Amino acid sequence: MNQPRPKVKRSRALGIPLTPKCVRYFERRPFPPGQHGRSRKSTSDYKVRLLEKQRLKAQYHVSEGQLRRAFARAARLESKTGEALIVDLETRLDALVLRSGLARTIYQARQVVTHRHVTVNGHRVDRPSARLRPGDVIAVTARSRTKAPFLVAAAGAHAPERSAPYLAVDLADLTARLLRLPLRSEVPVTCQEQLVVEHYSR
Repeated sequence: MNQPRPKVKRSRALGIPLTPKCVRYFERRPFPPGQHGRSRKSTSDYKVRLLEKQRLKAQYHVSEGQLRRAFARAARLESKTGEALIVDLETRLDALVLRSGLARTIYQARQVVTHRHVTVNGHRVDRPSARLRPGDVIAVTARSRTKAPFLVAAAGAHAPERSAPYLAVDLADLTARLLRLPLRSEVPVTCQEQLVVEHYSR
């Protein structure tokens, strides 16, 4: 019997599939891993908020420090902190590479950025955490366009089922433009962000 992959186990622990490959495993065993996975019922307000924070971290593949800094920026704004937090995370370069269909998962998106396959406004950027502003253009570098992962992306293999209305994407040209900041309702992450706010505000 094959051992569960780390991302599959994490998906089951968090209650959400983290990659397309995890979906079928998660649907077959939609309960936490371990001997007592089915029978775990005890919880607390702290555990509920902590789990929601962990879910958000995993979906954007960020560290605790990165999430805390994003929360601090969101808390300084006049808008709702939870929604501002999601917008802050969604405008990361790796998140937008994923949403545009240039990568299959957030893990692959992070990798293509750190390996210098991506430019922003014509300049190579190797920081997945770089924040983009409306009008910024993401593109795959000329040298990387003939590499297999980007040929697959250009064919539309990673295009999301529902396109992000805040992005103008040309997969054939391997480019995407951030048109505007996203609305929370448009961001496809599973999260009750108010619980994350409560976790950090306690």
